[in-house]
Amino acid sequence: MAKKILEVHELTTKYITRQGEDVYSVDHVSLDIEEGKSLGIAGESGCGKSTLALSLMGYYFPPLHYTSGEIIIDGKNISGMDPDVVRKTVLGTEVAYIPQAAMNAMNPTRKVGKFIEDVIRAHELPMDKKQIREMAEQRFALLGLPVDALDKHSVELSGGMRQRVVIAISTILSPKVLIADEPSSALDVTSQKMVIKMMKDMLAQGMVKSMIFITHELPLLYNVTDDIMVMYAGQIVERGSAHEMVFDPIHPYSRGLMRSILVPEEGTRDVKLTAIPGTPPNLKHPPAGCRFADRCRYASPACKVVSPPLLDIGGGRSYRCSMSVEQLKEVYGNED
Repeated sequence: MAKKILEVHELTTKYITRQGEDVYSVDHVSLDIEEGKSLGIAGESGCGKSTLALSLMGYYFPPLHYTSGEIIIDGKNISGMDPDVVRKTVLGTEVAYIPQAAMNAMNPTRKVGKFIEDVIRAHELPMDKKQIREMAEQRFALLGLPVDALDKHSVELSGGMRQRVVIAISTILSPKVLIADEPSSALDVTSQKMVIKMMKDMLAQGMVKSMIFITHELPLLYNVTDDIMVMYAGQIVERGSAHEMVFDPIHPYSRGLMRSILVPEEGTRDVKLTAIPGTPPNLKHPPAGCRFADRCRYASPACKVVSPPLLDIGGGRSYRCSMSVEQLKEVYGNED
């Protein structure tokens, strides 16, 4: 059995508004990733994807607050650790995070090589400037990046090159978990392909031991990740293999996502796109029952009262719905 690099148990985190209201954007989320594997997280804007990414680092700053649950990375529980300890001993080594618009993350007044030196110094590692330079050159060469980029300022690099350089810097200490939050969203198609290939190569070569890739584009995840998890209103509503989630989604929300976008692998001729009606619930006051009930065409009165659990149906597949798989497939079949 493959080793689990990341294990998350019932993680709950919240934002506290200026009015003192609690907004639970990550609500009792559990997941795991095995060594050498990648997990995609998809869902609409505001579903909690980016908040989950921030929460998984174990590094919280207002208005985001840790509430409960466990985050275990390679057997090490980082839940509730002192922020200074997390910054020095966890970030960059145990887990690395690539935020949205990461290409703009570097100080434009410092050269790339100096920026890497600052990163290493922040972790108080016993390395001199020559050793840091040699490590950076080796890593850039392995990733197919020009070594002379180390002597340039970030503004001298193209957008795609900057993004790849930021990824290289974020993973310079070979973290066990790499979390990438829409790392290719601001790039052209050619640059997107280069960034995705680079990340897949890093995983294949063991530069990182596992990867979480966050985006709202399910078809993109199909070509990048092993498994896909769909979030809605702070909760997991379904998880399965990338192929299952794209071509045979179970949950009505997952199916709605797939029917609202084009999947090149399925062909695009005579495809009729449909939108999911309504809007997500206000997480200041989440509904008592299923959070998708008000937008679900199959919801019964009971769905608005009882919140369904996340059901494990085997084979790494799980979904959150009061209807059985057989019932859902029957109504889907009648529609088609």
